[in-house]
Amino acid sequence: MKTEGNLKEVATVFFKLGLIAFGGPAAHVAMMEDEVVTKRKWMTREHFLDLMGATNLIPGPNSTEMTMHCGHERAGWKGLFVAGFSFIFPAVVFTTILAYLYVSYGELPQIEPFLYGIKPAVIAIILSAIYKLGKKALKNWQLAVIGVATVIASISGINEITIILAGGLIGLLWFGVPKMANKKLNVFTPVFLLSSGVVLTKTITNAKLFFVFLKVGAILFGSGYVLVAYLDAELVEKLGWLTKSELLDAIAIGQFTPGPVLSTASFVGYQINGIWGAVVASLGIFLPSFIFVLVLNPIVPKLRKSKLASGFLDAVNISAVGIMIGVTYHLSKEILINWQSITIAIVSMILVFYYKKLNAFWIVIIGAVLGYILYQLF
Repeated sequence: MKTEGNLKEVATVFFKLGLIAFGGPAAHVAMMEDEVVTKRKWMTREHFLDLMGATNLIPGPNSTEMTMHCGHERAGWKGLFVAGFSFIFPAVVFTTILAYLYVSYGELPQIEPFLYGIKPAVIAIILSAIYKLGKKALKNWQLAVIGVATVIASISGINEITIILAGGLIGLLWFGVPKMANKKLNVFTPVFLLSSGVVLTKTITNAKLFFVFLKVGAILFGSGYVLVAYLDAELVEKLGWLTKSELLDAIAIGQFTPGPVLSTASFVGYQINGIWGAVVASLGIFLPSFIFVLVLNPIVPKLRKSKLASGFLDAVNISAVGIMIGVTYHLSKEILINWQSITIAIVSMILVFYYKKLNAFWIVIIGAVLGYILYQLF
């Protein structure tokens, strides 16, 4: 039930996830699935998949938008805002503190020993989610074909939104159209927020900084790592507010801290205009997501009831799982590079698949401790 009393629970769950959600969108979604579906049963796994598939069709950070969807399911529109804010807040605070240290002392704190173990542990958490979500999404052999094609496309480096839309279109034609016969066509067309149209100059003000990040947040499709290209084009090449070196340091911090990679905006905002720069940049980049999800969430159940849209959504869901597999493949190639990281990943997988009630929080903590020990010893 969507009651006021659930707001505190929503805040607690997503603030905790905001503190431990290392590893990027796939890992964040895996942790969310464990919390809201497996443990708390706020929704069915099928509906979670529907929301995940729909989220892939709109701009913005997918995992952050999923927190908003989950909050809405538990506590209505207020839950949407509470969940999103609770998840984003820790990352913004951590990133802003690191930005202060960076600007003040010209270097970043050494956090590599802990990340050394967290990253392999996150691989195990993602694999667990893929297994559970894949079982629910894989309804027939046709979806299996679409799923395999999606995995191949993702591993090949094809853009995520292209994969999702192509998978959905194939599903619509394969499942939806034959079932429709003479029934009324019910088509869902997302309405995307366009760029602000504000004329930007190289003079830096907080208002201009806000609109730069508002535009980026409104048109950013796919992985949060695509953010590098957007910010480079806007802040380095077009406006000259940052150097490439400063931008790369900001992106690194966005990856090192828990929560959404888009907290990079907080770091960049602080570099450019101090604490208020961090505030307006964070508001700008995340605000479109709140608006998109507020509009989209009530529509998803209607999509499921439509035979045409249902075929589209089933294919989008299996495509989203396929993309998770592709992302995990690429992450594994980068992370599992020696016996230490492989050992941590194996230990984490044993914990995830054998001790199924063990919270993802403890997997992350155990991975961090093992990583610190192995990093220091070897």
